[in-house]
Amino acid sequence: MQDFAGRTAFVTGGANGVGLGVVRALLAEGCKVAIADIREDAIEKTLKSLDNQMVMGVKVDVASRDDMARAADEVEAKFGPVTLLFNNAGINLFQTIEDSSWSDWDWVMGVNLQGPINGVMTFVPRMIAHGQGGYIVNTASMAGWLAAGSPGIYNTTKFAVRGMSESLRYSLAKHKIGVSILCPGLVKSYIYASDDIRPAELMGDAKPVDHENIKRLADFHEFGMEPDVIAARVLDGMRDNRAYIFSHPEFRDEVAELFEEYLGDFRDFPNDPGFEQRTGFEKFRRERYKEARAAARSAT
Repeated sequence: MQDFAGRTAFVTGGANGVGLGVVRALLAEGCKVAIADIREDAIEKTLKSLDNQMVMGVKVDVASRDDMARAADEVEAKFGPVTLLFNNAGINLFQTIEDSSWSDWDWVMGVNLQGPINGVMTFVPRMIAHGQGGYIVNTASMAGWLAAGSPGIYNTTKFAVRGMSESLRYSLAKHKIGVSILCPGLVKSYIYASDDIRPAELMGDAKPVDHENIKRLADFHEFGMEPDVIAARVLDGMRDNRAYIFSHPEFRDEVAELFEEYLGDFRDFPNDPGFEQRTGFEKFRRERYKEARAAARSAT
């Protein structure tokens, strides 16, 4: 992806954190940008800070298919076809799975996983129909690689976003649409205050907000990477058409260590009935998978 200028971008969670950094970076490249966010006050504040630029705000609940389709229509009516999609909106509950409720699952899965799915299912058919190529960046997280006990539901969603995005990267290569997975670490953002935007209908049996923990998390996030730094690395990753955009290099050794542990769990079992036929099929699959990765690298 080289030609950012003149393209229309749709950035979810665009009024805060990484999303806002991406908005600013895209505007600097000459893009027309739609800030899609659920918080109208945050959209208005952001728009005021971006005067005289090709930018618009659109309130959208990413967990709603209808809302996403309505937002897409609104943006394309003003700015033309969206060819840059950033499924970035995300929330978090800093708790374990066993301490979570059904409403917790519905909320976090709705935003963090259904949101990217809705973005893909809304915009990809339009991108293909427009025939102008394009690019999709789905925000996962290093929590999509490193699954501690907490935050359990968040980990689940981010692992799923990785899988969806990798599959999409290979299937969209023939349409000249690139796909990257952004995996940041700690970011200077307000994700620790996600409860502030939790819908009333999904409060259910939610636990009371732990204000002391939120204060501790706020202190940690003050040392998070600046969104503008991450955004610059996102655009760099798009230019290189990298499958993964690892904005935080401090995780390299930990990921390598983790994969060594994975490999250590394999065992050399004796061949079982059907082994030769099965491995023959896997050889075919492995070759096709290698071809798909190569095609995706040269897609845009």
